[in-house]
Amino acid sequence: MKSSMRITVVGAGSVGGLMAYRLAGAGHAVSVIARGDHLAAIQKEGLRVVEGPEALAGANPSASIAMHASDDPAVIAQSSGAQDLIIISLKAHSIPAMLSRLQPLLHPQTRVVAAINGVPWWYLSDANDGRYLKTLDPDGTASHALDSLRLVGCVVHLSAEVAAPGVVRHTAGNRLILGEVRGTPPTPSLSAVGLVDLFNAAGFAAEHSGDIRTDIWTKLIGNLSFNPVSALTGLRMDRLCSDPAICDLLRALIEEGKAVAAAMGVSLTIDADARIAMARSLGPVRTSTLQDFDAGRRPELDALVGAVIELAQWHQVPVPALRHVHALAQARARSLGLLSA
Repeated sequence: MKSSMRITVVGAGSVGGLMAYRLAGAGHAVSVIARGDHLAAIQKEGLRVVEGPEALAGANPSASIAMHASDDPAVIAQSSGAQDLIIISLKAHSIPAMLSRLQPLLHPQTRVVAAINGVPWWYLSDANDGRYLKTLDPDGTASHALDSLRLVGCVVHLSAEVAAPGVVRHTAGNRLILGEVRGTPPTPSLSAVGLVDLFNAAGFAAEHSGDIRTDIWTKLIGNLSFNPVSALTGLRMDRLCSDPAICDLLRALIEEGKAVAAAMGVSLTIDADARIAMARSLGPVRTSTLQDFDAGRRPELDALVGAVIELAQWHQVPVPALRHVHALAQARARSLGLLSA
């Protein structure tokens, strides 16, 4: 692997911003795609991060790191050329429109890491039969935008949020799991194994997976339960996990998610109580969906819950609790005007 790589992070919000900051600090030439006030702040003052226990206490951020920032991949390509690595860290509903705009950043060996929540748009790419999830990719735009051999799946086990424009607060966790989406990568030096080394050198606890889809489902059964329930209740993770009645609902949602995973050929050994304990260990953090509701942003309910319901329909798996919670979360988002935000 090159000692210094050209990297663009597409979606430099919470997780993407943390990745961009650390990779730049490790000596890589990092550019970011962002928007709005966050973009303006990065362009003017660079990107800053609050790390560790101080993040929850409201400590001041670290020194800023200047990096090229734009809302247009073509602008990044004009100044920095094609990239060795692109990291996608967008909300699911923003991905289809963005992927087709990445072409100026690609050269034949460019790898693309999808560090996203929920069911990823590429999930069915190994089937190689033209199927795609209409919940996530209604007309197949995302599925056809990139050769799946470029893709590396990334499951993110950490919590972060944008504390202010240009400032990311990292509140819990540090683990990344990376695995090939399909087949042998075109560039062995940029394989998932090699990228694990890249992220570890930047301060993450990264590990390689030979079965990234199982790791996606292990996290997803938490996302499909905790995220919508947190948005409906306004509760942080620690309070969700300490309420016996809510835990009963979380168990039902997790078990339905496991049943859908099993129908997809993924057998999860973790039980509901162990998954709740995993979430409890994060402490008083807000789920990404609760962050979206609080900030007036469109939540990615489709990737976390809707796509699982679509898969359940394919395989005739009953998921009544998921359907009810999803309907309520969508109704609340709709009443707040978030689904068009």
